[in-house]
Parts: sequence; structure tokens; C-alpha cells
Amino acid sequence: MAQTPSRRSLEELDHALSQRFIHLDPAGYFLIRVDAGAGELVVEHYLNGIDERGLATDPETGEVLACRGGEPRQPRAVFRGRSAKEVGIQLTEGEVQPPLSRLDHALYLGRELQKAEACLVQNLPYVQD
Repeated sequence: MAQTPSRRSLEELDHALSQRFIHLDPAGYFLIRVDAGAGELVVEHYLNGIDERGLATDPETGEVLACRGGEPRQPRAVFRGRSAKEVGIQLTEGEVQPPLSRLDHALYLGRELQKAEACLVQNLPYVQD
């Protein structure tokens, strides 16, 4: 009979998997937040370029995008919904071409949207990984 993994072993596995190189999506990146007052998940999509080192760059200037600080950027699109499924459908079945070009990016967004939805329902703070 198979053993159920412990919380600690799953956290260690997640940490180890997070250390791998991640190819960025040339279609852009997303910032996810919870709007508790509106009872919604908010997903902002931003365009980016990718330089020869695999780093995200500003599509207008070619400058590497900082993770923190810097000038605020304007999202290309904003998606809002009451559940991970509702926002996921907007991202993949909306009227415009889906702003995703990599399957691993879509899987990541699904996990993060589920986590954000759980935080919304439980009235907990959400932090995007």
C-alpha cells in the first residue's frame, strides 16, 4: 500500500522543483491578486520581451525588468472573476487570443489561481509564487 506523503516532504519537493531553470513565456507575464472587497480574483497581463540570457525585458526599451521597484507598468489586459475556473476560462476561451504560449505557464497559472481562490474564500492574504 502506498504511503501518503507528509506535508514536509511535499514542501521539500516543491522547493527542489522551484530551483530549476524556467523558460519565460514570450506572450507575457501575469500578476495575480485578491480583491476581497469585490470578492474577486484579479489577474493583470503584461507584455515582455526576453533577452539572450532568458530575462524578461521591457518590450519598448529592451531594459531588464526589475522584480521589485522601478516604474509602474500598465497591464495589457485585466481579468476578474469570482473563482479560479471563471478567470481560467477568460484566459483560455476569451474573445482575444489567449495571452499564453507555454503549457508550463498555463499550469502554473492554474495552480496560482486555485491558491488565490482558497485565500479569497478563507479570507487569508494571498502571495503569488
